[in-house]
This record gives sequence, C-alpha cells and structure tokens, in this order.
Amino acid sequence: MELIKQGAEAKIYLAHFEELYFPWDNEKVIIKHRIPKRYRIKEIDEGLRKERTVREARVLHKAKEFGVNCPYVYEVDLRDMKIVMEFIDGERLKELLESVPMEERLNLCREIGRQVGKLHEAGIVHGDLTTSNMILRHGKVYLIDFGLADFDPTLEAQGVDLHLLKRAMESTHYTWFEKGFEAVLEGYAEVRGREKAEELKAKIEEIESRGRYRERSWVT
Repeated sequence: MELIKQGAEAKIYLAHFEELYFPWDNEKVIIKHRIPKRYRIKEIDEGLRKERTVREARVLHKAKEFGVNCPYVYEVDLRDMKIVMEFIDGERLKELLESVPMEERLNLCREIGRQVGKLHEAGIVHGDLTTSNMILRHGKVYLIDFGLADFDPTLEAQGVDLHLLKRAMESTHYTWFEKGFEAVLEGYAEVRGREKAEELKAKIEEIESRGRYRERSWVT
C-alpha cells in the first residue's frame, strides 16, 4: 500500500485487491482514509468524518446510477472512516488538454460537459470541478475526487459548480479556455437541454457579476 496524496481531510493510498480481498486479483484500488483532527472534540470529529464518508459513498453510488463515469465503491469502513474504491488509471486532463490539437480539446470539453450534466441531473454538485480531477481512460472522461461533493439540485449550487470549473479552466488553460468552456456548455446542453444550459449560463454570469461588485466595493 502506497501513500500517493495527503490533504487536509484525508490520506489517499494506492493498493491492490490482493492486499485486501483476493490473493489472485492484482487490480489496483484507492483507499481514502479520513484522518482524525486532534483539535476537534473526539465525538464531534468522529461524527463529521462519518457523515462525510457516508455522503461521499452515497454520492458516488447515485452518480453511477445516472451514468456518470466515476469510481465504483467497493467497501465503506465506518470504523476507520475509509472508502475503498476503483482506481481510475489514465491520463489526467489537466496535462492532456495542453498536448492535443484544438479540435480534440473541444471534443474532450464537450464530454466534460456531458459528465457534469449527468451529475447535475442526479441532483449532485461536485464542489471541486477542475481538469486535475478528470481522467481520460479508454476514451472516456471520468470524474474523480468527490470529497467536496454534495446533494444539492438548486440552480445556484449548480451555477457555482460550473463557475468554479470556468475559473479553473481560465487559470490552467488560459489561452483557449473561452472556447473550451463554450464546448463544456454544449455538452451540458446535450444532456440537460438547451433551456437548462442557458439558465445555468445566466446564473454563472450573475455569480461573476456579484464577484466583481464585491471587488469594487472592497477597493472603494
């Protein structure tokens, strides 16, 4: 078992099925362990970690039901606050999008939009939509890292989700992000319809205008 990432809330390990379940199965899995916070009261800490572990597992299960490409959940351990899930082995879109021709970039962005559209159709917001949390495997775009995901079907929450993706694309893929995000919305509309996509586009613009207003207020 190998520690591959440590964040503020959890440690992420890469392991093999044979280490956990079947000695003949060498498939790789991810183990996400929500670590205790010593500064919190023990009972409160355990309650929060349990709630977040259960929520993430339920989110992934519901997303799968709606056809979202995301990891399968194999086991939820509420004693140690661990989730064992499928390892999505592929190319991270953050790097891949910068290495392919524009036509392929836009096709991938449309597929991002389709996946996010399915997620929102399930009443789920991801909470951390960046191309760092997207993997291309066998020609399919997968969404990963659902630690901040939640059940929230409101237009506001979905608008914030897409707004964060737009900002992430502007930061990482700044030379072409406008075309890329338009392609995302095209793919989104294929799943949720043009009317819903236009509603979300208007909501994103509203969120951006609120941000600009706060910036002006701070300066003045």
